[in-house]
Amino acid sequence: MGDTAERQELWGGETAKAVDNFPVSGEPIPTPVAHWLGRIKAAAARANADLGLLDTDVAERIATAGDRIAVGEFDDQFPIDVFQTGSGTSSNMNANEVIATLAGEGVHPNDHVNMGQSSNDVFPSAVHLAALDRAVNELLPELEQLAHALEAKAQEFDDVVKSGRTHLMDAVPVTLGQEFAGYAAQVRQGMARVSDALPRLGQIPLGGTATGTGLNTHAEFAAKVRALLHEATGEEVACVAILESVPPLSSTGK
Repeated sequence: MGDTAERQELWGGETAKAVDNFPVSGEPIPTPVAHWLGRIKAAAARANADLGLLDTDVAERIATAGDRIAVGEFDDQFPIDVFQTGSGTSSNMNANEVIATLAGEGVHPNDHVNMGQSSNDVFPSAVHLAALDRAVNELLPELEQLAHALEAKAQEFDDVVKSGRTHLMDAVPVTLGQEFAGYAAQVRQGMARVSDALPRLGQIPLGGTATGTGLNTHAEFAAKVRALLHEATGEEVACVAILESVPPLSSTGK
């Protein structure tokens, strides 16, 4: 893997076509999304092996490759523009092809790496979990630091009196500390709104496959993948109840 040329060819034909088809911004998908694609593919392989649908050796090779993507070892192998087909099909296939190459002989991108999955449930799941990850581990801690700094300044400036401003004009006096306390309160309110959104952000559509019906996947697949993701990352991930919220297709064909 030390050969640069070899690293540039870890993806396959579907990825190469997508690079040519979407020369839009020159900006690839965010690396956190690629990392979560790796985590999901790894968990999916282990779940399918546990369900007896995938050979154990093949599953472990896929999972090991997914784990390596998850820690950022192959960020340069996700070249497709962020502005691509709406379902993320190209990036899902990109992940499948890279993982299949890394997993080695006998591993097929679709039949094995993508088993029980679709771009329509995998890619939005990766986007949701990447956003959840960054919100919990980066955004909220940084907002906490900002709020704390503003609150400290509010105390420091408590005795600094100035003209208040309203409608671009001087108004009644306020302290600079009161103004900074207002800034801090605004940040705290923003943090509360972000926190309120996290449970919904943690809902992922894994198991719905192409059209939300769960066709071509095991009934226990989604729950097993969620459990494995939680075990591996500690994230609280939930799954939209696809089979309850989407009525089954008519068996009559009408």
